[in-house]
Amino acid sequence: MPCYRYEGLTPVVDPTAFVHPTAVLIGDVHVGPGCYVGPGASLRGDFGRIVMEKGSNLQDNCVMHSFPGQDARIAEDGHVGHGAILHGCVVGARALVGMNAVVMDGASVGEGSFVGAMSFVRAGFVVPPRTLVAGVPAKIVRELDDKEMGWKANGTRQYQELAQRCLASFEECAALSAFEPGRPEAKPIVAVPLHTLKADIKKKELGG
Repeated sequence: MPCYRYEGLTPVVDPTAFVHPTAVLIGDVHVGPGCYVGPGASLRGDFGRIVMEKGSNLQDNCVMHSFPGQDARIAEDGHVGHGAILHGCVVGARALVGMNAVVMDGASVGEGSFVGAMSFVRAGFVVPPRTLVAGVPAKIVRELDDKEMGWKANGTRQYQELAQRCLASFEECAALSAFEPGRPEAKPIVAVPLHTLKADIKKKELGG
């Protein structure tokens, strides 16, 4: 992976974490056990420390940076969707930041909370634990229920397993020129989109 020492600070990656070769780590970056860092992610620890705690993930094309003198942190089992930007903020344990969301300096996403896709969490905003926030700027929508928390936990487990699968089998290769007969499919993953889960629950509640 592109990994760069900066003013004597060398990125640290736990051997059980997977960092995609196109991700970039600079300076004071700490990637903990079982983490997953996706393609094109940028973790730039030149102004402040960047920490990914155990089992967290930072997906494709995410940016993680800090305001000078502040840390940017994803706590244990935190989950950050494709294209999100985290700047000088804290994402709490088991929290989720949706795709293309932005979380600004000094903001705190509470334990087990969800930030909706494409939301903007303004500087200093505190998201209470186990709460859904969404919008531009993000506002509190409601508390999260047990089914939503279970859905999120399953998604995070899939990324923890993906990190280990990549460590075991990931390798650069040349593309094939044609689709080979009998090509196996990727290992199936037990997961459903949140909107599908909620539709199924509603249908059952209505006796369908």
